Amino acid sequence: MVPLIRSRQQVLVAPVDPTKLEVGDIVLARVTGTVYLHLVSAVDPSRKRVQISNNRGRVNGWTSHDRVFGICLTVDGVPRTATAGKTTG
Repeated sequence: MVPLIRSRQQVLVAPVDPTKLEVGDIVLARVTGTVYLHLVSAVDPSRKRVQISNNRGRVNGWTSHDRVFGICLTVDGVPRTATAGKTTG
């Protein structure tokens, strides 16, 4: 399976409103002290958290909205779909 974002590809990330995230979004999130880009695989609005995974089906776990800092808007200049209206500022 090919990664969604390969090493050295340029991405554009913007601050995000975590309450608007959907499955399939790519987010910049803090996981065990390090910030990574991760795929959103589930949302739990009642507990204000998202489940993050890789694109091979491995679930990394749940992270709270306050640890989600941004959403990936483009990869090498190609826009990601369904990001409109999710950014803040």
